[in-house]
Amino acid sequence: MILDAGKLGYSFRRRIHERFIESFLFLSAVLSVVIMLAIIVMLLKESIVFFQHVSIWDFLTDTQWTPLFADAHYGILPLVSGTVVSSLIALSVALPMGTIIAIYLSEFAPFTVRELAKPFLELLGGIPTVVYGYFALLFVTPLLQKIFPELPGFNLLSAGLVMGIMIIPYVSSMTEDAMRAVPMNLREGSYAMGATRFQTAIRVVMPAAFSGIAAAYILGISRAVGETMVVAIAAGMQPNLTWNPMEPAATITAYIVQVSLGDLPHGSIGYQTIFAAGLTLLVITLVFNIIGHVLRKRYREIY
Repeated sequence: MILDAGKLGYSFRRRIHERFIESFLFLSAVLSVVIMLAIIVMLLKESIVFFQHVSIWDFLTDTQWTPLFADAHYGILPLVSGTVVSSLIALSVALPMGTIIAIYLSEFAPFTVRELAKPFLELLGGIPTVVYGYFALLFVTPLLQKIFPELPGFNLLSAGLVMGIMIIPYVSSMTEDAMRAVPMNLREGSYAMGATRFQTAIRVVMPAAFSGIAAAYILGISRAVGETMVVAIAAGMQPNLTWNPMEPAATITAYIVQVSLGDLPHGSIGYQTIFAAGLTLLVITLVFNIIGHVLRKRYREIY
């Protein structure tokens, strides 16, 4: 086979095309950073004005959140408790189920089953969250009321369960990708030592894919903490300081939706509570992402 030296040599047009692509990719990366910084600046700017009227200590320790009442209280704890409870319920569903599904698709499922099951699984992630919200309110809650007759129409339990179903595709897809990235020779070595497929999956593949699995879990946690419509529709929007999933409560995102739909004047203290709550949510998700980054750096395996 004879190669054309002209095609392999220097080409000014090809060089221009490559520089254009490099510049476009660089600007795209810079734009994402600029947008993130703009969001942080906006939240900090409005939150600083809010904390000039409300002390940070009261914001973090007050057990009431009634910023729009005559007797206003600005304690974020009721919103944080609702966010934590709904997220824990969702993660108790999404993490085990997502991991089990990922193990099956990666280590046990035949090729045809995997190729059919994964698109249907990921289709769950494409359903609008408002649909999940009404599914929780109109189907899951009446179903739970047959088991728990005292369960109110709005509650954290049904919202958390449906959030968990919604997050399963994110966890299972990333976990399965991380497990399939483990080299086959590790599996073969395990089989040669007499291990079963299940033992290989649990004791060899999963530890080797730990960094990717941790990233999937952190994504699931961030998705649960930041979910809006499911909790706004199914959990109610009552800012109660409760750790009981059988009660209605409000989350940080649900409060932001509730107040954003009102007619609050720009610059008022009620308007600025949106940004204080948003900043709190940003800090929570940032902490989880930092934890995930540390885990990936600490346990990342290079093959």
